[in-house]
Amino acid sequence: MAAINAWFSRERKTPIAEWWWTVDRELLFSLVALLVFGVLLSFAASPSVAERLGYGSWHFTQRHILFAGAGLMVMVGISMLNARWVRVFSLATLVVFTVMLALTLRYGAEIKGATRWLHIMGQSVQPSEFVKPGFAIISAWLISEQMKRRDVPGHILALVLVTTIVALLLLQPDVGQTALVLATYGALLFLSGISWWVIAVLGGLSAILGGMAYLFFPHVARRIDAFINPETGDNYQADRALESLLEGGWFGKGPGEGIAKRYLPDAHADFVFAAGASEFGILFSLVLVGLIAFIVLRALVLAQQQQSLFNRLGASALAVLFGVQSAINLTVNLNLIPPKGMTLPFVSYGGTSMVAVGLTMGMLLALTRRKPEETFATGLPIRSALSKEEP
Repeated sequence: MAAINAWFSRERKTPIAEWWWTVDRELLFSLVALLVFGVLLSFAASPSVAERLGYGSWHFTQRHILFAGAGLMVMVGISMLNARWVRVFSLATLVVFTVMLALTLRYGAEIKGATRWLHIMGQSVQPSEFVKPGFAIISAWLISEQMKRRDVPGHILALVLVTTIVALLLLQPDVGQTALVLATYGALLFLSGISWWVIAVLGGLSAILGGMAYLFFPHVARRIDAFINPETGDNYQADRALESLLEGGWFGKGPGEGIAKRYLPDAHADFVFAAGASEFGILFSLVLVGLIAFIVLRALVLAQQQQSLFNRLGASALAVLFGVQSAINLTVNLNLIPPKGMTLPFVSYGGTSMVAVGLTMGMLLALTRRKPEETFATGLPIRSALSKEEP
């Protein structure tokens, strides 16, 4: 215990101690709690899926725990970086995974008519999951630079960047990830104070893209048509998800007692929220939703406390990315929007998603850390904004 205390001692000023006394612990603990929720729901939802696919009962649960551990390590490691290294790491991530995103069009594995995955050394990787946080940070940096120096074409470069990424995503096609990227970009434009006319024009173009997706992507049209008129299409997953949500009542049927989840194809992944409601009840589900809402609101509040323009925009973009992805997953589970393959961050099964969310939230924690010299000088947690711009 003495050795542990020494590592975290404010007087020692070690890198770990500096991180511990400058990171926002409320946000950190909330994210760890969300990971624990995910592991708990994996115990409830995964066995029936594993048995249906011919694996051992705990196949997906064991892998989920490993993925959660990897996501936690990535999050903590990235959160120790300063703002400059967050930019450098984000740029490298964006370049590497945008190239991989392009390679999926030729070498990707086709699943249900879409090529979104690359198989690398026996592992499946979805590059778009890592492109999103890299895009959020680099776009925030470009826009913040133009806000400080009018001779920097930050908005134009960010527009070129988002156009390139959206084009690659639509060629896969992946409408859901496209919506996330556009939502993040829209939030950055709003926060940067750009003209409402520009936002309206870009919003109109996004609506046109949505209409084109309906016209040119048959699977998108089928899902929307089935959502609007359930009698015209296959609503098996949505119907099973609603049954699973309703059968648990307020307090749930108890661990392992849910019935509807056994017939839910993606009970451990996209529909883990519905499967969890069956076993633990509506009250448990509301606590989970409340935790996610707290993380998003806490992140946005911390972001707005930053005096560094880049930190403020970057942290806000990452918070919006996390929040919109969570909202899409939850509304699909509640059958409020057409089905879309979107994981619930830190809760759904998936190695790529878990590590990518860990990277995203690690960057968020890094950008919202307090100044170490202020914290150590006073001996008290400092919650004020940064005293000057990051270099």
